[in-house]
Order: sequence, then structure tokens, then C-alpha cells
Amino acid sequence: MPLEPSAFPEEVQVAFFIFSLFSDHWEGMSGTYLGKNWDNLPYYLELYEVQNKKEVIYFMKIFENIVVENRHSAAERKRKQKETAAKNSSSKQFAHKIG
Repeated sequence: MPLEPSAFPEEVQVAFFIFSLFSDHWEGMSGTYLGKNWDNLPYYLELYEVQNKKEVIYFMKIFENIVVENRHSAAERKRKQKETAAKNSSSKQFAHKIG
């Protein structure tokens, strides 16, 4: 069972919260997930008066690495499923009776 955010220390909770505010960054042609857009990080750190900036950023980067890896794995599974489905559908042979 997944842990609730409240089970983590304050710095981790703040990291989860600020990370959730970032927009996703996708590669245009392939649709590959590249992570979050970190451009607004200084703004959010100041807005929410984060005291332990280094720790919060550290936890955010760890979390981002996990998210990117999970999305990459899910995309790879989908790609393999499509390849398998395409192979299975193209390998079917049909018998036609003429006459």
C-alpha cells in the first residue's frame, strides 16, 4: 500500500507539493516524457518561504528521476505490446476457397 504524503518529513512533503506545480516537459516529435519544467523553481521556493532549499531540491530531483523512469518503463511496455500485437495480426494466414 502506498504511503501517504503525511508519512514523510516536512522537506519531502514540500518537495512533493512544489514538484506537482511544475508543468510536464515532453519531446515534441517522439512524445517522450523528459521530466518537469523547472523554470519557476525560484519563484515557488520564495513564495512558500522554503527554508531548506537544498534538501527540498534534492528530494524533488530524486522524485523526478523515479517519475521519469516509471513513465519510460510504461511507454516501453506499451511499445512492446503494440509490436507483439502487430506481429500476431500479420502472421495470421487466411485460406480462400475458390471454386
